[in-house]
Amino acid sequence: MKLILLQKVVNLGGLGDKVDVKPGYGRNFLVPYGKAVPATAANVAAFEAKRAEYEAKADSILAAAQARLAGFEDASVTITANASTEGKLFGSVGARDIAEAFTAAGHKLEKSEVVMSDGPIRRTGEFEVTVHLHADVETKVKVIVAPEA
Repeated sequence: MKLILLQKVVNLGGLGDKVDVKPGYGRNFLVPYGKAVPATAANVAAFEAKRAEYEAKADSILAAAQARLAGFEDASVTITANASTEGKLFGSVGARDIAEAFTAAGHKLEKSEVVMSDGPIRRTGEFEVTVHLHADVETKVKVIVAPEA
């Protein structure tokens, strides 16, 4: 399936690139989320006519993500959870919990922006979690999981 990207997509391409992807990826993710349009002659012409508008929008989104990045410099949050005496949690701390804790602390964060490559946290302690704010902007934040008193 041939598509024209309307924004930068990680590991695929940048704004205006014509890419060939599997039909399911294009039909179920890229097109519905507004990241791409089918590469028909009409869409190519429409994209070239609005290219400056798309680039300006992409620049503003990147600038907003970089501004948000400044708020996450040296940011940390403490989450209390029910744990055993050895430090093993009864349950886990996931991306939703981390996003809610940062939002409560004044740093707006969506669940989809939290990247937990090792899966949910299942022990007490101090962990580094990646926050992916934009295709070009990511940072690491500190999450401290403490047992409930």
